[in-house]
Amino acid sequence: MRLLLVEDDARIAADLTAALQAAGFRVEAARDGEQAWFLGDTEDYDLAVLDLGLPGLDGLTVLKRWRAAGRELPVLVLTARGAWTERVEGIEAGADDYLPKPFRMEELVARCRALIRRAGGRGSGRQTIGGLTLDTNRMTLSRDGLPLPLSPLEYRLVAYLAHHRDRVVPPGELLEHLYGDDDAREANALEAVVARLRRKLGAGVIGTRRGFGYFLEGAGAGGAAS
Repeated sequence: MRLLLVEDDARIAADLTAALQAAGFRVEAARDGEQAWFLGDTEDYDLAVLDLGLPGLDGLTVLKRWRAAGRELPVLVLTARGAWTERVEGIEAGADDYLPKPFRMEELVARCRALIRRAGGRGSGRQTIGGLTLDTNRMTLSRDGLPLPLSPLEYRLVAYLAHHRDRVVPPGELLEHLYGDDDAREANALEAVVARLRRKLGAGVIGTRRGFGYFLEGAGAGGAAS
């Protein structure tokens, strides 16, 4: 999952990035409100973690601009402890959840996962698709109770397809969410990951609609595999 982290404190941002990356998120960071507003308005993220106390544009203004522009990504607002007025304003402006500082990293990760599940119309961290069971809390994939060994990149690809199980996902979108701005954002890199997954999971798990993209077989995305 591709996540936008908006936090101006460099130390806190580094700690949050490390914890979220360890939990399987692809993290991109913004250090001020102007950058946050631009990225959230022009890029596609699965979730934003937004601190309200930012230089330049404050977080509340950033959030209001996103919503006014029709950006519907889930937003978790970070607030100072006891600042209940900020929490009320954030929710009224369109925040999906809030977390007062200081907080434990485990709670932040759990809330992020819950928001993504809610956005996908699911309340549980476990999904069963075509005989496979994906556990987003433990970041594991299993078949008939037996774990399947996946690299972090392979897991993220399966998890993204599962999150968007009702549609065919274009290759460009998968590249964006798997690699972000890395140099490895090339079509052949994606094809290599898909090929490795098909060897591990079987040829009938990840389907292709030629010219459109990839989907998980049995997930209801439709289209014939090629």
